[in-house]
Amino acid sequence: MLKASGLGTLVIGTILGIVLWGGFNWSMEMTNTESFCISCHEMKNNVYEEYTETVHYSNRTGVRATCPDCHVPKEWIHKVVRKIQATNELYHKLLGTIDTKEKFNKKRLHLAKNVWRAMKSTDSRECRNCHDYQSMDFDKQEGRSSDRHEEAFDEGNTPKQTCIDCHQGIAHKLPKGWEKAAAEIGLKR
Repeated sequence: MLKASGLGTLVIGTILGIVLWGGFNWSMEMTNTESFCISCHEMKNNVYEEYTETVHYSNRTGVRATCPDCHVPKEWIHKVVRKIQATNELYHKLLGTIDTKEKFNKKRLHLAKNVWRAMKSTDSRECRNCHDYQSMDFDKQEGRSSDRHEEAFDEGNTPKQTCIDCHQGIAHKLPKGWEKAAAEIGLKR
């Protein structure tokens, strides 16, 4: 009788574990889509509209980087950490911190600096999901781009130069005061 009870508990525990784990992963993936990101009017009416005018949205090759491609890590542990950090965004959604264009623009520099800091600290990890120095053909780039990329590649780890050092505003408008803010963060542009 005791063995049957223990086996039943094990089976129920296993099933419950699978359901909970599956539900957790399902919710992680459902919140990792562009449609989820722009379900908030704050994103859809501000940064998403800007993004649709960039090369990351529409280009000659048809490759599109979506919101999560640039703002959510691919590696599971980093993704979970980012999702936990995003709970702060939900809190501010409830408060209405940036629920109008005016409020958004007032906070824009602060929001940009947060993204730039994160990208600098992770060596622009999300950029590298698609862009890789090893895969770049410097001969096919414009002269200035080629020179800058080769310098950054040769510079290596001392001091570290990464994508965000030069590519702020690549998918979104730069806020007023961005140059000073970028320098304060230590971006090298």
